[in-house]
Amino acid sequence: MINTSSISDRLHELKTALPEHVKLVAVSKTKPVELLQEALDAGQLDLGENRVQEMNSKAEHFAGQPVRWHHIGHLQTKKVKQVIRHAHLIHAVDSNRLLAEIDKRSENAGIQSRVLLQLHIAQEEQKHGMTEEELDMTLNALVSSPMRSTKICGLMGMATYTDDAVQLTREFKSLRTLFDRYNPDHWDTCSMGMSGDWRIAVDEGSTLVRVGSAIFGSR
Repeated sequence: MINTSSISDRLHELKTALPEHVKLVAVSKTKPVELLQEALDAGQLDLGENRVQEMNSKAEHFAGQPVRWHHIGHLQTKKVKQVIRHAHLIHAVDSNRLLAEIDKRSENAGIQSRVLLQLHIAQEEQKHGMTEEELDMTLNALVSSPMRSTKICGLMGMATYTDDAVQLTREFKSLRTLFDRYNPDHWDTCSMGMSGDWRIAVDEGSTLVRVGSAIFGSR
C-alpha cells in the first residue's frame, strides 16, 4: 500500500505542474477513506468515483466536509436517482436518454444537476461516448425542448490506452475542436486526461484532468 504521507507531496507536485485554469479531480475509486482523508487534509476537495454506491457511501462518511464528488464512470439510467444525491458533476453522460433521465429525476428531487456530455474519441470500441452526430442531435433537440433541472457544463472524453503520443494528441485535439465548435458561453469544462496522458491533454486544451494512480498509487 502507498505510504499515506506521500499523498500531499504528490498532490502538491501535480498542482504545481498544472496550469492555474486546469482543475484536478483526484480519482479515489476503490481507495479506503483513510487515503481520501489525506487528500482532503492537503486541500484536494474534488474527488472522483465510478461506482454510485461507493460514491454515496463515501459521501455519507465525509458528510460535513466540503467535498465535491465527481461521478466519472459509466452510468446506467436505473442508477440516476441515486447518483444525483451527492454528485457535484456527472462526467459520463453518453446518450440523450440518460440526459433526459437525469433531468427528470433532478426535477422530481428539486435539485439542479451538472453534467458533461461524453464523446467517443478513442479507437477502443469498449469505451463509451456519443458520436459527433449524436452530440449534434442532442444539442439541437435541447433548443426546442430545454431542460429544467440539468446544466450541461461541457464535454468529456477518454483517449485510447496507448503510449503513442501522436495518437493521443490527435484524439484530444478532436475533442477540443468539438468543444470549441459547439461551446455555448456557459460551458466551462473540457475534461480529458488521466494519470498517463494528462500532460498531452493539457497541451491540447483540457480544463479538467482525472488523476488517480499518480496520487494514490496503483490498486
